Amino acid sequence: MDTRQQQPAPPDRWWKNGIVYQIYPRSFQDSDGDGIGDLRGIRQRLDYLVSLGVDAVWISPIYPSPMADFGYDISDYCGIDARFGTLADFDELVRSAHARGLKVILDFVPNHTSERHPWFTQSRSSRQDPKRDWYLWRDPAPGGGPPNNWLSNFGGPAWTLDPRTGQYYLHSFLREQPDLNWRNPEVRAAMYEALRFWLRRGADGFRIDVLYHLVKDAAFRDNPANPAFVPGGDPSHSLLPLYTADLPEVQEIVRQMRGVVDAFSDAQGDRVLIGELYLPLARLVAYYGLDSQGVLQGVQLPFNFQLIGAPWQAGVIERLVRDYEAALPPGAAPNWVLGNHDKPRIASRVGPLHARLAAMLLLTLRGTPTLYYGDEIGMTDAVIPPGEVQDPFEKNEPGKGLGRDPQRTPMQWSAASHAGFSQGKPWLRLGDDWATRNVERQQGDATSMLALYRRLIALRRAEPALHAGAWAPLDLGADILAYARTLGQRRLVVLLNFADARRDIGSAVLGGVVSVLASTHEGREGLQAEPLSLGALEGVVLAVQGPASA
Repeated sequence: MDTRQQQPAPPDRWWKNGIVYQIYPRSFQDSDGDGIGDLRGIRQRLDYLVSLGVDAVWISPIYPSPMADFGYDISDYCGIDARFGTLADFDELVRSAHARGLKVILDFVPNHTSERHPWFTQSRSSRQDPKRDWYLWRDPAPGGGPPNNWLSNFGGPAWTLDPRTGQYYLHSFLREQPDLNWRNPEVRAAMYEALRFWLRRGADGFRIDVLYHLVKDAAFRDNPANPAFVPGGDPSHSLLPLYTADLPEVQEIVRQMRGVVDAFSDAQGDRVLIGELYLPLARLVAYYGLDSQGVLQGVQLPFNFQLIGAPWQAGVIERLVRDYEAALPPGAAPNWVLGNHDKPRIASRVGPLHARLAAMLLLTLRGTPTLYYGDEIGMTDAVIPPGEVQDPFEKNEPGKGLGRDPQRTPMQWSAASHAGFSQGKPWLRLGDDWATRNVERQQGDATSMLALYRRLIALRRAEPALHAGAWAPLDLGADILAYARTLGQRRLVVLLNFADARRDIGSAVLGGVVSVLASTHEGREGLQAEPLSLGALEGVVLAVQGPASA
Protein backbone atom coordinates (compact mmCIF):
# COMPACT_ATOMS: atom_id res chain seq x y z
CA MET A 1 0.00 0.00 0.00
CA ASP A 2 1.23 3.47 -0.83
CA THR A 3 1.84 5.18 2.53
CA ARG A 4 2.05 8.70 1.09
CA GLN A 5 -1.16 10.01 2.55
CA GLN A 6 -2.80 12.92 0.75
CA GLN A 7 -4.25 15.87 2.62
CA PRO A 8 -7.94 15.11 2.18
CA ALA A 9 -10.53 17.68 1.25
CA PRO A 10 -12.80 18.63 4.19
CA PRO A 11 -15.08 15.60 4.91
CA ASP A 12 -18.30 17.30 3.86
CA ARG A 13 -16.75 18.78 0.73
CA TRP A 14 -14.71 15.97 -0.84
CA TRP A 15 -16.88 16.05 -3.97
CA LYS A 16 -16.68 19.84 -4.14
CA ASN A 17 -12.92 20.30 -3.76
CA GLY A 18 -11.61 16.95 -4.97
CA ILE A 19 -10.85 15.31 -8.31
CA VAL A 20 -12.85 12.44 -9.83
CA TYR A 21 -11.15 9.80 -12.02
CA GLN A 22 -13.35 7.75 -14.36
CA ILE A 23 -12.49 4.08 -14.83
CA TYR A 24 -13.99 2.07 -17.68
CA PRO A 25 -13.57 -1.29 -15.92
CA ARG A 26 -13.28 -3.51 -19.00
CA SER A 27 -10.21 -1.52 -20.02
CA PHE A 28 -8.37 -0.53 -16.84
CA GLN A 29 -6.58 -3.64 -15.52
CA ASP A 30 -7.19 -7.36 -16.01
CA SER A 31 -6.14 -9.58 -13.08
CA ASP A 32 -7.04 -13.05 -14.39
CA GLY A 33 -5.83 -13.11 -17.99
CA ASP A 34 -9.22 -13.23 -19.72
CA GLY A 35 -8.55 -9.93 -21.50
CA ILE A 36 -11.28 -8.03 -19.61
CA GLY A 37 -10.50 -5.60 -16.82
CA ASP A 38 -11.97 -6.39 -13.42
CA LEU A 39 -12.36 -5.26 -9.81
CA ARG A 40 -9.22 -7.00 -8.58
CA GLY A 41 -7.34 -5.24 -11.35
CA ILE A 42 -8.64 -1.87 -10.18
CA ARG A 43 -7.55 -2.73 -6.63
CA GLN A 44 -4.06 -3.56 -7.91
CA ARG A 45 -3.79 -0.05 -9.37
CA LEU A 46 -5.08 1.98 -6.41
CA ASP A 47 -1.59 3.09 -5.41
CA TYR A 48 -1.14 4.52 -8.90
CA LEU A 49 -4.29 6.59 -8.39
CA VAL A 50 -2.97 7.78 -5.02
CA SER A 51 0.32 8.78 -6.63
CA LEU A 52 -1.62 10.64 -9.32
CA GLY A 53 -3.41 12.58 -6.59
CA VAL A 54 -7.10 12.01 -7.36
CA ASP A 55 -9.76 11.86 -4.65
CA ALA A 56 -12.43 9.54 -6.04
CA VAL A 57 -12.87 6.83 -8.65
CA TRP A 58 -16.04 6.58 -10.70
CA ILE A 59 -16.43 3.06 -12.05
CA SER A 60 -18.61 2.48 -15.12
CA PRO A 61 -21.22 -0.33 -14.71
CA ILE A 62 -20.07 -3.59 -13.10
CA TYR A 63 -23.49 -5.20 -12.55
CA PRO A 64 -24.62 -8.53 -14.08
CA SER A 65 -25.37 -7.89 -17.73
CA PRO A 66 -25.69 -9.69 -21.08
CA MET A 67 -23.36 -6.91 -22.33
CA ALA A 68 -25.47 -5.82 -25.28
CA ASP A 69 -24.23 -2.31 -24.38
CA PHE A 70 -21.26 -3.36 -22.24
CA GLY A 71 -22.92 -3.11 -18.85
CA TYR A 72 -25.48 -0.39 -19.51
CA ASP A 73 -28.05 -3.18 -19.93
CA ILE A 74 -28.43 -4.46 -16.37
CA SER A 75 -30.05 -7.75 -15.41
CA ASP A 76 -29.50 -7.41 -11.62
CA TYR A 77 -28.99 -4.09 -9.84
CA CYS A 78 -27.66 -5.74 -6.68
CA GLY A 79 -24.88 -7.95 -7.98
CA ILE A 80 -21.51 -8.00 -9.73
CA ASP A 81 -21.03 -9.44 -13.20
CA ALA A 82 -18.77 -12.51 -13.03
CA ARG A 83 -16.52 -10.96 -15.67
CA PHE A 84 -15.62 -8.27 -13.14
CA GLY A 85 -15.56 -10.39 -10.00
CA THR A 86 -17.81 -10.90 -6.99
CA LEU A 87 -19.50 -8.90 -4.27
CA ALA A 88 -16.60 -9.89 -2.02
CA ASP A 89 -14.21 -8.36 -4.58
CA PHE A 90 -16.27 -5.17 -4.53
CA ASP A 91 -16.25 -5.03 -0.74
CA GLU A 92 -12.48 -5.47 -0.69
CA LEU A 93 -12.04 -2.78 -3.33
CA VAL A 94 -14.08 -0.33 -1.24
CA ARG A 95 -12.11 -1.17 1.91
CA SER A 96 -8.80 -0.79 0.09
CA ALA A 97 -9.83 2.47 -1.57
CA HIS A 98 -11.10 3.97 1.68
CA ALA A 99 -7.91 2.95 3.46
CA ARG A 100 -6.03 5.07 0.92
CA GLY A 101 -8.34 8.06 1.26
CA LEU A 102 -10.11 7.36 -2.05
CA LYS A 103 -13.87 7.52 -2.53
CA VAL A 104 -15.76 5.04 -4.75
CA ILE A 105 -18.56 6.24 -7.04
CA LEU A 106 -20.69 3.72 -8.92
CA ASP A 107 -22.49 4.13 -12.24
CA PHE A 108 -26.26 3.84 -11.75
CA VAL A 109 -28.38 3.14 -14.84
CA PRO A 110 -32.02 3.88 -13.95
CA ASN A 111 -33.62 4.66 -17.32
CA HIS A 112 -33.65 1.10 -18.60
CA THR A 113 -32.81 -2.48 -17.71
CA SER A 114 -31.69 -5.42 -19.79
CA GLU A 115 -34.42 -7.30 -21.61
CA ARG A 116 -33.19 -10.26 -19.54
CA HIS A 117 -33.87 -8.61 -16.21
CA PRO A 118 -36.46 -10.67 -14.28
CA TRP A 119 -38.67 -7.59 -14.09
CA PHE A 120 -38.92 -7.39 -17.88
CA THR A 121 -39.30 -11.15 -18.24
CA GLN A 122 -42.38 -10.86 -16.03
CA SER A 123 -43.59 -7.67 -17.69
CA ARG A 124 -43.59 -9.12 -21.20
CA SER A 125 -45.15 -12.43 -20.13
CA SER A 126 -48.72 -11.10 -20.13
CA ARG A 127 -50.70 -7.86 -20.34
CA GLN A 128 -52.13 -8.80 -16.94
CA ASP A 129 -48.81 -9.41 -15.19
CA PRO A 130 -48.32 -7.24 -12.06
CA LYS A 131 -45.07 -5.90 -13.52
CA ARG A 132 -46.58 -4.99 -16.88
CA ASP A 133 -46.72 -1.34 -15.85
CA TRP A 134 -43.07 -1.35 -14.74
CA TYR A 135 -42.19 -0.71 -18.39
CA LEU A 136 -43.71 1.43 -21.16
CA TRP A 137 -46.09 -0.60 -23.35
CA ARG A 138 -48.36 0.79 -26.08
CA ASP A 139 -50.71 -0.57 -28.70
CA PRO A 140 -49.70 -0.21 -32.34
CA ALA A 141 -50.66 2.95 -34.19
CA PRO A 142 -54.20 2.86 -35.69
CA GLY A 143 -52.80 1.94 -39.09
CA GLY A 144 -50.23 -0.44 -37.62
CA GLY A 145 -46.58 0.16 -36.78
CA PRO A 146 -44.96 1.96 -33.83
CA PRO A 147 -47.20 4.03 -31.50
CA ASN A 148 -45.43 7.32 -32.34
CA ASN A 149 -42.33 8.73 -34.03
CA TRP A 150 -39.90 8.51 -31.11
CA LEU A 151 -36.38 7.47 -32.09
CA SER A 152 -33.76 5.38 -30.37
CA ASN A 153 -30.53 7.14 -29.49
CA PHE A 154 -28.74 4.21 -31.13
CA GLY A 155 -30.62 4.41 -34.44
CA GLY A 156 -34.05 3.37 -35.69
CA PRO A 157 -37.41 3.52 -33.93
CA ALA A 158 -37.56 3.57 -30.13
CA TRP A 159 -40.30 0.90 -30.21
CA THR A 160 -40.13 -2.87 -30.67
CA LEU A 161 -43.18 -5.10 -31.10
CA ASP A 162 -43.59 -7.99 -28.70
CA PRO A 163 -45.46 -10.63 -30.74
CA ARG A 164 -46.70 -12.54 -27.69
CA THR A 165 -48.76 -9.67 -26.27
CA GLY A 166 -49.25 -7.61 -29.43
CA GLN A 167 -47.91 -4.38 -27.92
CA TYR A 168 -44.77 -2.32 -28.45
CA TYR A 169 -42.30 -1.57 -25.66
CA LEU A 170 -40.17 1.58 -25.50
CA HIS A 171 -36.39 1.51 -25.60
CA SER A 172 -34.56 4.83 -25.79
CA PHE A 173 -31.39 2.95 -26.70
CA LEU A 174 -31.02 -0.68 -27.88
CA ARG A 175 -34.04 -2.95 -28.17
CA GLU A 176 -32.26 -5.05 -25.54
CA GLN A 177 -32.64 -2.08 -23.13
CA PRO A 178 -36.35 -1.56 -22.36
CA ASP A 179 -37.20 1.69 -20.58
CA LEU A 180 -38.60 1.56 -17.07
CA ASN A 181 -41.80 3.42 -16.22
CA TRP A 182 -40.68 5.97 -13.65
CA ARG A 183 -44.27 7.19 -13.19
CA ASN A 184 -44.89 3.89 -11.37
CA PRO A 185 -44.17 4.28 -7.62
CA GLU A 186 -43.22 0.59 -7.36
CA VAL A 187 -40.41 1.16 -9.87
CA ARG A 188 -39.15 4.12 -7.88
CA ALA A 189 -39.20 2.16 -4.63
CA ALA A 190 -37.29 -0.75 -6.15
CA MET A 191 -34.65 1.49 -7.70
CA TYR A 192 -34.16 3.51 -4.51
CA GLU A 193 -33.65 0.26 -2.62
CA ALA A 194 -30.94 -0.67 -5.15
CA LEU A 195 -29.18 2.60 -4.29
CA ARG A 196 -29.41 1.76 -0.59
CA PHE A 197 -27.93 -1.70 -1.24
CA TRP A 198 -24.70 -0.16 -2.52
CA LEU A 199 -24.65 2.67 0.01
CA ARG A 200 -24.77 0.08 2.79
CA ARG A 201 -21.74 -1.59 1.20
CA GLY A 202 -19.78 1.65 1.35
CA ALA A 203 -20.36 3.31 -2.02
CA ASP A 204 -19.73 7.05 -1.73
CA GLY A 205 -22.14 8.06 -4.45
CA PHE A 206 -23.43 7.50 -7.95
CA ARG A 207 -23.07 8.89 -11.43
CA ILE A 208 -26.60 8.64 -12.82
CA ASP A 209 -26.80 7.60 -16.45
CA VAL A 210 -29.04 9.70 -18.77
CA LEU A 211 -30.82 11.20 -15.76
CA TYR A 212 -32.84 13.59 -17.91
CA HIS A 213 -34.46 10.71 -19.85
CA LEU A 214 -36.28 9.12 -16.92
CA VAL A 215 -39.81 10.44 -17.54
CA LYS A 216 -41.63 10.35 -20.89
CA ASP A 217 -44.72 12.25 -22.01
CA ALA A 218 -47.83 10.69 -20.48
CA ALA A 219 -49.77 11.24 -23.74
CA PHE A 220 -46.95 9.81 -25.91
CA ARG A 221 -47.10 12.73 -28.35
CA ASP A 222 -44.85 12.82 -31.42
CA ASN A 223 -41.56 14.68 -31.09
CA PRO A 224 -41.26 17.65 -33.47
CA ALA A 225 -38.77 17.78 -36.32
CA ASN A 226 -35.40 19.41 -35.63
CA PRO A 227 -35.01 22.29 -38.12
CA ALA A 228 -31.24 22.36 -37.52
CA PHE A 229 -30.68 18.69 -38.37
CA VAL A 230 -28.11 18.06 -41.10
CA PRO A 231 -28.71 14.90 -43.16
CA GLY A 232 -25.97 12.36 -42.64
CA GLY A 233 -25.59 13.17 -38.96
CA ASP A 234 -26.75 11.19 -35.96
CA PRO A 235 -30.29 10.20 -37.03
CA SER A 236 -31.62 10.45 -33.46
CA HIS A 237 -31.01 14.21 -33.69
CA SER A 238 -33.52 14.58 -36.55
CA LEU A 239 -36.22 15.12 -33.92
CA LEU A 240 -36.27 17.45 -30.93
CA PRO A 241 -36.72 15.34 -27.74
CA LEU A 242 -39.53 17.55 -26.47
CA TYR A 243 -41.56 14.64 -25.10
CA THR A 244 -38.78 12.18 -24.25
CA ALA A 245 -36.23 14.15 -22.22
CA ASP A 246 -35.99 16.78 -19.48
CA LEU A 247 -39.65 16.69 -18.53
CA PRO A 248 -40.59 18.65 -15.38
CA GLU A 249 -41.49 15.45 -13.52
CA VAL A 250 -37.83 14.39 -13.52
CA GLN A 251 -37.09 17.00 -10.85
CA GLU A 252 -39.24 15.23 -8.26
CA ILE A 253 -37.33 12.00 -8.88
CA VAL A 254 -34.02 13.82 -8.50
CA ARG A 255 -35.14 15.20 -5.13
CA GLN A 256 -36.16 11.73 -4.01
CA MET A 257 -32.81 10.25 -5.05
CA ARG A 258 -31.02 13.02 -3.19
CA GLY A 259 -33.02 12.16 -0.09
CA VAL A 260 -31.92 8.53 -0.36
CA VAL A 261 -28.20 9.33 -0.50
CA ASP A 262 -28.38 12.15 2.05
CA ALA A 263 -29.70 9.65 4.58
CA PHE A 264 -26.32 7.89 4.36
CA SER A 265 -24.14 10.99 4.76
CA ASP A 266 -22.08 10.80 7.94
CA ALA A 267 -18.91 12.03 9.64
CA GLN A 268 -16.84 10.58 6.81
CA GLY A 269 -18.48 12.87 4.31
CA ASP A 270 -21.41 13.37 1.99
CA ARG A 271 -22.66 10.80 -0.45
CA VAL A 272 -22.76 12.39 -3.87
CA LEU A 273 -25.00 12.30 -6.94
CA ILE A 274 -23.56 13.20 -10.35
CA GLY A 275 -26.01 13.54 -13.21
CA GLU A 276 -25.30 12.77 -16.86
CA LEU A 277 -27.08 15.65 -18.59
CA TYR A 278 -26.52 16.70 -22.20
CA LEU A 279 -28.66 19.82 -21.97
CA PRO A 280 -28.52 23.56 -22.73
CA LEU A 281 -26.99 25.58 -19.90
CA ALA A 282 -30.25 26.98 -18.55
CA ARG A 283 -31.70 23.48 -18.25
CA LEU A 284 -28.48 21.91 -16.97
CA VAL A 285 -28.31 24.13 -13.88
CA ALA A 286 -31.95 23.34 -13.05
CA TYR A 287 -30.74 19.93 -11.88
CA TYR A 288 -29.05 21.51 -8.86
CA GLY A 289 -32.62 21.62 -7.60
CA LEU A 290 -32.76 25.13 -6.14
CA ASP A 291 -36.05 25.39 -4.23
CA SER A 292 -38.05 28.42 -3.14
CA GLN A 293 -36.16 28.52 0.17
CA GLY A 294 -32.77 28.70 -1.55
CA VAL A 295 -31.89 25.10 -0.74
CA LEU A 296 -30.19 22.89 -3.34
CA GLN A 297 -32.07 19.58 -3.42
CA GLY A 298 -30.91 18.15 -6.72
CA VAL A 299 -27.76 16.35 -7.77
CA GLN A 300 -24.66 17.96 -6.30
CA LEU A 301 -22.86 17.81 -9.65
CA PRO A 302 -24.88 18.03 -12.87
CA PHE A 303 -22.16 17.03 -15.31
CA ASN A 304 -20.95 20.02 -17.31
CA PHE A 305 -19.85 18.71 -20.71
CA GLN A 306 -19.38 22.06 -22.45
CA LEU A 307 -15.61 21.68 -22.89
CA ILE A 308 -16.14 18.41 -24.78
CA GLY A 309 -18.01 19.95 -27.68
CA ALA A 310 -16.77 23.55 -27.69
CA PRO A 311 -14.53 24.91 -30.47
CA TRP A 312 -11.01 24.94 -29.05
CA GLN A 313 -10.48 28.70 -29.10
CA ALA A 314 -9.55 30.97 -26.21
CA GLY A 315 -12.39 33.42 -26.76
CA VAL A 316 -15.03 30.71 -27.09
CA ILE A 317 -13.91 28.99 -23.92
CA GLU A 318 -13.76 32.26 -21.97
CA ARG A 319 -17.37 33.06 -22.91
CA LEU A 320 -18.39 29.53 -22.07
CA VAL A 321 -16.85 29.74 -18.59
CA ARG A 322 -18.29 33.24 -17.97
CA ASP A 323 -21.79 32.11 -18.94
CA TYR A 324 -21.57 28.96 -16.82
CA GLU A 325 -20.36 30.84 -13.74
CA ALA A 326 -23.16 33.37 -14.17
CA ALA A 327 -25.82 30.68 -14.52
CA LEU A 328 -24.92 28.73 -11.37
CA PRO A 329 -27.45 28.98 -8.53
CA PRO A 330 -26.16 30.44 -5.25
CA GLY A 331 -24.05 27.86 -3.42
CA ALA A 332 -23.90 25.45 -6.37
CA ALA A 333 -20.65 23.59 -7.03
CA PRO A 334 -19.33 23.90 -10.60
CA ASN A 335 -17.67 21.00 -12.38
CA TRP A 336 -15.74 20.40 -15.60
CA VAL A 337 -15.14 17.42 -17.88
CA LEU A 338 -12.75 16.99 -20.83
CA GLY A 339 -13.71 13.47 -21.88
CA ASN A 340 -15.52 10.25 -21.06
CA HIS A 341 -16.30 6.79 -22.44
CA ASP A 342 -18.79 8.19 -24.96
CA LYS A 343 -16.77 11.01 -26.53
CA PRO A 344 -13.47 11.23 -28.44
CA ARG A 345 -10.39 11.75 -26.27
CA ILE A 346 -9.12 15.27 -25.71
CA ALA A 347 -5.69 14.53 -27.26
CA SER A 348 -7.40 13.39 -30.46
CA ARG A 349 -9.78 16.34 -30.54
CA VAL A 350 -7.23 19.12 -30.08
CA GLY A 351 -3.79 17.52 -30.55
CA PRO A 352 -1.05 16.69 -28.03
CA LEU A 353 0.22 20.22 -27.34
CA HIS A 354 -3.24 21.68 -26.88
CA ALA A 355 -4.04 18.69 -24.67
CA ARG A 356 -1.42 20.00 -22.24
CA LEU A 357 -3.21 23.36 -22.18
CA ALA A 358 -6.47 21.47 -21.63
CA ALA A 359 -5.00 19.70 -18.61
CA MET A 360 -4.06 23.02 -17.03
CA LEU A 361 -7.47 24.46 -17.86
CA LEU A 362 -9.33 21.54 -16.31
CA LEU A 363 -7.29 21.55 -13.12
CA THR A 364 -7.32 25.32 -12.52
CA LEU A 365 -10.93 26.26 -13.24
CA ARG A 366 -13.28 26.64 -10.30
CA GLY A 367 -15.09 23.41 -9.56
CA THR A 368 -14.72 19.64 -9.53
CA PRO A 369 -12.66 18.19 -12.41
CA THR A 370 -13.34 14.71 -13.78
CA LEU A 371 -10.46 12.92 -15.52
CA TYR A 372 -10.98 10.05 -17.95
CA TYR A 373 -8.56 7.16 -17.54
CA GLY A 374 -5.57 7.41 -19.87
CA ASP A 375 -5.95 11.13 -20.56
CA GLU A 376 -3.21 11.71 -17.99
CA ILE A 377 -0.73 9.99 -20.33
CA GLY A 378 -2.16 11.54 -23.48
CA MET A 379 -3.89 8.45 -24.86
CA THR A 380 -5.59 9.04 -28.20
CA ASP A 381 -8.49 7.42 -30.03
CA ALA A 382 -7.44 4.13 -31.60
CA VAL A 383 -8.36 3.07 -35.11
CA ILE A 384 -10.62 0.02 -34.85
CA PRO A 385 -10.92 -2.04 -38.05
CA PRO A 386 -14.53 -2.80 -39.08
CA GLY A 387 -14.09 -6.49 -38.31
CA GLU A 388 -13.11 -5.71 -34.70
CA VAL A 389 -15.88 -3.25 -33.83
CA GLN A 390 -17.50 -4.01 -30.48
CA ASP A 391 -19.71 -0.95 -29.92
CA PRO A 392 -23.39 -1.53 -30.80
CA PHE A 393 -23.80 2.14 -31.72
CA GLU A 394 -21.17 1.81 -34.45
CA LYS A 395 -22.73 -1.47 -35.60
CA ASN A 396 -26.16 0.16 -35.89
CA GLU A 397 -24.88 3.33 -37.58
CA PRO A 398 -21.62 2.32 -39.29
CA GLY A 399 -19.28 4.83 -40.89
CA LYS A 400 -20.74 7.96 -39.28
CA GLY A 401 -18.04 8.43 -36.66
CA LEU A 402 -20.45 7.67 -33.82
CA GLY A 403 -18.68 4.58 -32.50
CA ARG A 404 -17.18 4.67 -29.01
CA ASP A 405 -14.61 1.88 -29.22
CA PRO A 406 -11.71 4.22 -30.11
CA GLN A 407 -11.79 5.95 -26.69
CA ARG A 408 -12.34 2.71 -24.73
CA THR A 409 -9.12 0.89 -25.54
CA PRO A 410 -7.14 -0.74 -22.69
CA MET A 411 -5.04 1.40 -20.38
CA GLN A 412 -1.41 1.55 -21.51
CA TRP A 413 0.62 0.68 -18.43
CA SER A 414 3.95 -0.41 -19.91
CA ALA A 415 5.79 -1.72 -22.95
CA ALA A 416 5.30 -5.29 -21.70
CA SER A 417 3.01 -7.74 -23.47
CA HIS A 418 -0.47 -6.27 -24.03
CA ALA A 419 0.72 -2.98 -22.49
CA GLY A 420 0.71 -4.50 -19.01
CA PHE A 421 -3.09 -4.54 -19.11
CA SER A 422 -3.55 -8.32 -19.34
CA GLN A 423 -1.72 -11.59 -19.70
CA GLY A 424 -4.26 -12.57 -22.35
CA LYS A 425 -5.54 -11.01 -25.55
CA PRO A 426 -7.39 -7.77 -24.66
CA TRP A 427 -11.11 -7.57 -25.42
CA LEU A 428 -10.40 -4.53 -27.62
CA ARG A 429 -7.21 -3.76 -29.49
CA LEU A 430 -4.63 -1.45 -27.95
CA GLY A 431 -3.82 2.00 -29.27
CA ASP A 432 -1.04 1.87 -31.85
CA ASP A 433 1.37 3.87 -29.66
CA TRP A 434 1.10 1.71 -26.53
CA ALA A 435 4.79 0.68 -26.61
CA THR A 436 5.97 4.30 -26.40
CA ARG A 437 3.06 6.03 -24.68
CA ASN A 438 2.51 4.32 -21.35
CA VAL A 439 2.67 4.94 -17.62
CA GLU A 440 5.97 3.17 -17.05
CA ARG A 441 7.76 5.19 -19.73
CA GLN A 442 6.34 8.51 -18.51
CA GLN A 443 6.98 7.87 -14.80
CA GLY A 444 10.58 9.06 -14.97
CA ASP A 445 10.17 11.74 -17.64
CA ALA A 446 9.71 15.22 -16.15
CA THR A 447 8.46 16.50 -19.53
CA SER A 448 5.75 13.85 -19.93
CA MET A 449 2.01 14.38 -19.84
CA LEU A 450 1.83 12.23 -16.69
CA ALA A 451 4.39 14.44 -14.95
CA LEU A 452 2.38 17.52 -15.94
CA TYR A 453 -0.84 16.07 -14.54
CA ARG A 454 0.88 15.14 -11.30
CA ARG A 455 2.37 18.61 -10.90
CA LEU A 456 -0.94 20.30 -11.60
CA ILE A 457 -2.89 18.03 -9.27
CA ALA A 458 -0.35 18.52 -6.49
CA LEU A 459 -0.53 22.28 -6.98
CA ARG A 460 -4.32 22.20 -6.93
CA ARG A 461 -4.29 20.27 -3.65
CA ALA A 462 -1.70 22.58 -2.08
CA GLU A 463 -3.35 25.85 -3.14
CA PRO A 464 -6.75 26.62 -1.57
CA ALA A 465 -7.11 29.40 -4.13
CA LEU A 466 -7.28 26.69 -6.82
CA HIS A 467 -9.55 24.16 -5.17
CA ALA A 468 -11.77 26.56 -3.23
CA GLY A 469 -11.13 30.12 -4.46
CA ALA A 470 -13.08 32.54 -6.60
CA TRP A 471 -12.69 32.81 -10.39
CA ALA A 472 -12.49 36.04 -12.38
CA PRO A 473 -11.67 36.55 -16.08
CA LEU A 474 -8.79 38.72 -17.31
CA ASP A 475 -8.58 40.31 -20.76
CA LEU A 476 -5.15 39.73 -22.34
CA GLY A 477 -6.07 39.46 -26.00
CA ALA A 478 -7.78 37.13 -28.41
CA ASP A 479 -5.34 34.21 -28.19
CA ILE A 480 -4.82 34.13 -24.43
CA LEU A 481 -7.30 32.63 -22.02
CA ALA A 482 -6.57 34.37 -18.72
CA TYR A 483 -8.22 34.31 -15.31
CA ALA A 484 -7.46 34.87 -11.65
CA ARG A 485 -8.12 32.48 -8.77
CA THR A 486 -8.23 34.16 -5.38
CA LEU A 487 -8.84 33.25 -1.77
CA GLY A 488 -8.25 35.82 0.94
CA GLN A 489 -4.98 37.58 0.14
CA ARG A 490 -3.73 34.78 -2.12
CA ARG A 491 -4.01 35.59 -5.83
CA LEU A 492 -3.06 33.22 -8.62
CA VAL A 493 -3.27 33.97 -12.33
CA VAL A 494 -3.65 31.35 -15.04
CA LEU A 495 -2.54 32.21 -18.59
CA LEU A 496 -3.16 29.83 -21.49
CA ASN A 497 -1.61 30.83 -24.81
CA PHE A 498 -3.64 29.27 -27.63
CA ALA A 499 -1.42 30.88 -30.28
CA ASP A 500 1.39 29.18 -32.20
CA ALA A 501 3.61 32.16 -31.39
CA ARG A 502 5.25 33.71 -28.34
CA ARG A 503 3.31 36.35 -26.42
CA ASP A 504 4.78 38.96 -24.03
CA ILE A 505 2.76 39.94 -20.97
CA GLY A 506 3.54 43.09 -19.03
CA SER A 507 3.66 42.79 -15.24
CA ALA A 508 1.40 45.83 -14.90
CA VAL A 509 -1.39 43.85 -16.52
CA LEU A 510 -1.03 41.09 -13.92
CA GLY A 511 -1.07 43.49 -10.97
CA GLY A 512 2.18 42.59 -9.25
CA VAL A 513 5.45 40.68 -9.29
CA VAL A 514 4.83 37.11 -10.41
CA SER A 515 6.51 33.77 -9.90
CA VAL A 516 5.79 30.67 -11.95
CA LEU A 517 4.12 27.88 -9.96
CA ALA A 518 3.48 25.60 -12.94
CA SER A 519 3.98 25.56 -16.68
CA THR A 520 3.05 23.24 -19.50
CA HIS A 521 6.65 23.72 -20.66
CA GLU A 522 9.63 22.35 -18.78
CA GLY A 523 11.94 24.41 -16.59
CA ARG A 524 9.75 27.39 -15.69
CA GLU A 525 8.59 26.47 -12.17
CA GLY A 526 9.99 28.57 -9.34
CA LEU A 527 11.23 31.38 -11.56
CA GLN A 528 10.24 34.98 -11.12
CA ALA A 529 9.07 36.52 -14.36
CA GLU A 530 8.83 40.25 -14.91
CA PRO A 531 7.89 40.90 -17.61
CA LEU A 532 6.54 37.49 -18.59
CA SER A 533 6.96 35.87 -21.98
CA LEU A 534 4.64 32.99 -22.86
CA GLY A 535 5.88 30.38 -25.29
CA ALA A 536 3.74 29.13 -28.16
CA LEU A 537 0.95 26.94 -26.77
CA GLU A 538 2.24 27.44 -23.24
CA GLY A 539 0.14 27.65 -20.12
CA VAL A 540 1.34 28.94 -16.75
CA VAL A 541 0.01 29.29 -13.23
CA LEU A 542 1.44 32.39 -11.56
CA ALA A 543 1.54 33.61 -7.99
CA VAL A 544 1.06 37.36 -7.89
CA GLN A 545 2.99 38.88 -4.99
CA GLY A 546 2.13 42.46 -4.15
CA PRO A 547 2.34 45.45 -6.48
CA ALA A 548 4.59 45.36 -9.51
CA SER A 549 8.06 46.86 -9.02
CA ALA A 550 8.94 50.12 -10.70
